[in-house]
Amino acid sequence: MPYETILTAWTQWPADHPVPLRWGADACRRRWERGVSLLAEASPTISPVEVECLLGPLIDLLAGIGAENEALERFAEAWDRGELEPSALFPGRGRIGVPSAQEKTGLSQDCLAVLAYGSLRPALQGYFGECRPHLGDWTLGVCPFCGAPPAFTDLLEDGRRQLACHLCGGAWRSSRLWCPYCGSRNAQHFVRFVAEDKEEGYAIFACQGCHGYLKELDRRVRWNAGSALVEDWGSPHLDLIARQAGYWRAAPTLLQLENPA
Repeated sequence: MPYETILTAWTQWPADHPVPLRWGADACRRRWERGVSLLAEASPTISPVEVECLLGPLIDLLAGIGAENEALERFAEAWDRGELEPSALFPGRGRIGVPSAQEKTGLSQDCLAVLAYGSLRPALQGYFGECRPHLGDWTLGVCPFCGAPPAFTDLLEDGRRQLACHLCGGAWRSSRLWCPYCGSRNAQHFVRFVAEDKEEGYAIFACQGCHGYLKELDRRVRWNAGSALVEDWGSPHLDLIARQAGYWRAAPTLLQLENPA
């Protein structure tokens, strides 16, 4: 599977980099009460050289599937010249990656986001590790830790919904009758799809208001399933069903770059 290249590269990331964010509960919750993700006010120090070790195999993987080769070359050249740094791949309002990175390279938003997901996850997961226990109420449709959009949905043992972030490994609870993309709470907007073979526990939650979707796993049924990331990346056939039905997702996959709509 193509994602093995990314997962293998992640194992080479030094566990002690960057230094974890050590804000206490009060410092974290003051930001969350203002609707601000932690990354927006506490940027980690990440070495471009270390990230380059993850970007290299990822760029080769994307080039191998024919994804925006010329733009990827421009990205690699700008990175080598020091014109782009890891912070260029951080989330911003409504997007992954800063606008200047896209303008400089010509990469699509989806391709830039895949570069971010594939290269920043090990660093950001460790960086926010000590802050995760402080999370209380968070009602926005972006990750409270890094600000990225949700990438997957879990239905937990108590029936509550949990959104997962693939950029930093964060997770937060949300209403099941709510679209994290557009904020709709109109139950008539929401539809669920299942695969033709009706894999028990797997579904697609879609909003007819904004036409966004998230894959969903009911862990009351699939109690021994893998992490949100593994389950998402391991079910591209569900993405295909959603795309054929005219829906989109905020956290792009390799499938979108290999077979753009």
